[in-house]
Formats: sequence, C-alpha cells, structure tokens
Amino acid sequence: MLDVFFTVDVELWCDGWHELDSTFARSFDRYILGTTPTGQYGLPYQLAVLADHGLEGVFFVEPLFSTHFGAGPLDEIVGVIQEARQEIQLHLHTEWVDEASTPLLDNVTVKRQHMRCFSLDDQTRLISIGKELLAHAGVDTVSAFRAGSFGFNLDTLAALASNGVFLDASYDATMMGPDSGLLPGVTVVEPVEWRGVVEYPMTVFQDGPRHLRHAQLTACSYSELEGLLWSALAEGRQAFTVLSHNFELLDAARSGADRVVIDRFQRLCSFLDKNRDSFRVRGFDGLLATPVARQPAPLASPIWKTAGRMFEQFRRRATT
Repeated sequence: MLDVFFTVDVELWCDGWHELDSTFARSFDRYILGTTPTGQYGLPYQLAVLADHGLEGVFFVEPLFSTHFGAGPLDEIVGVIQEARQEIQLHLHTEWVDEASTPLLDNVTVKRQHMRCFSLDDQTRLISIGKELLAHAGVDTVSAFRAGSFGFNLDTLAALASNGVFLDASYDATMMGPDSGLLPGVTVVEPVEWRGVVEYPMTVFQDGPRHLRHAQLTACSYSELEGLLWSALAEGRQAFTVLSHNFELLDAARSGADRVVIDRFQRLCSFLDKNRDSFRVRGFDGLLATPVARQPAPLASPIWKTAGRMFEQFRRRATT
C-alpha cells in the first residue's frame, strides 16, 4: 500500500501589488472561485470532484493575505473546505508580510519572497501568526506546513518544531530543496527526519537525462502520473505527493477553463478511486510518519511518455 498525498496550495493573488484593494474582489472570484464564462473551476470545483470520488485532499491554506484584507475572505475559504470535510494545513507566502495593515514583524518594509529570507526568530513568529489566523477562521489544529514556493531552510524546520508542528512538505528537489541544508548532497525523495520534524518531499522523477520534474497536475500528463504511481508502489516507496493549486484548472490568463488539466484531474481521481487496494489517498492529520534510513534514486518515466506530455502541453497552449 502506497500513501498518496494530493496536496492543493490555496493562495490568492491580485496580479500586482499597486492596486490591491481595487482588484481584490475580481481576484477572489478568479483565483478562489475560478469563475469562467463556462462555469466555476476553482476551489469549490476541486472539492466537488474529490467528494464525488470519496478522496481526501490536503489543502495548504495561505492566511497572511488576510492581514491586509481582513478575516472575512479567509473565513470563507476555510468554511468551504471544512464543509467538504477536507484537511486544512498551513501555507505561508511571505510576500504578504509587508502588506499587513498592522506590522507583523519589526523593520520589514520590502518584499521578501521566501521563508528562508527571514531569521529563525522571524520564521518562528510568522508560523505562529499563520496558526493563529487559521485558528480564528476555525481550524483547530495544524499538523503540517508548506513554505510558499518551497522556499524553506533548516531554520524553517526549527521554527515549526517551536510551534508544535512536526510534519513539513516544503522540500522540492526541482526547486530550492537541494540547497535548503537538509541532507546536503542527497536528493530527498522519501520522508526523512530532522530533529523531530519529518519532511515529506514533493515526488520528483527523471523525465530525461539528468533532468528532474515534480509531480504537479499542470506539469505532468495523466499517463506519466499513473505510471509513476505504479512504479512507486512496485518499488515499495513510502509516499507519493502530488501538487496542485486552487487556480490550476484555469488557463494561463485565469479567464477560462483548461480542459486538458481538468481531464487530468478527473482521470487521476477516478484512477485513485478504483485502485484503493493499492493506493491510500490520505492527509497528514494522525499520520504515523515513516522516515527512511536511506534515500532511493528518484523515480523515472520513459521518454515516450515525456514526448506525449510535450505534445499535450503544446495542444494546451494552442487552445488557450
């Protein structure tokens, strides 16, 4: 049995920082609800498809935006997810720190894009603030965390431990994971423990010579994801983590539905639903972590599936 984590980073963006208040309502409608001329394909749609297949997702909710816009929109996001009986965990995009109506940290007046740009004390404070914001919105416990844009370091893990959070999902070997300080020189692809905090990395795979790709809904074909899941099971892997976002079923302009990605999402959910005897789709709450002693090599996908995905992505661009 392979543990599968379907993770959704829930974020809100206003397509710029100069007119936040005037663009907020439109941005909420686009990024959270996913409103298009043919229907809504945002967070509520994702929740409905998961419910139709009886699957559990992990929704990493970013709450710092509410320090500028107020608690109401965050309450709405949390309420929609909780009504669907899905798991909520903490996600922080520190680009919002300097936009807070009341300063969150001393002497932060410019953008700092990643958690790793802050000191240990400041990271500890930001995680505490994030937990408090989610608690006020109705989230009783936070057991897992993911840094925005995967921009974490060892101070992030220490800050999590100080806040009583002992599961992290910030390591991505295709992004900033390798220079995070966690197991230098090793590509982390399976759960690993660091001073009491267990890291559950993004699933990555080789899709060509010396090239890694992470398992993201917009970045992989359905064929690749299905094949990788079977490979991970056959190799006795502990965990398989898929990444998505609340706006990922929309086209690049966030104005229309991306039918290719919607099809991937629906097919993946159907596959996981039909193969429950092999894949346990679950969350982090109550998880008995199983870190490995030795990291295996990344999974690999055959080149013909890479070629198929490239053709599929070309078709996506041509139709949006």
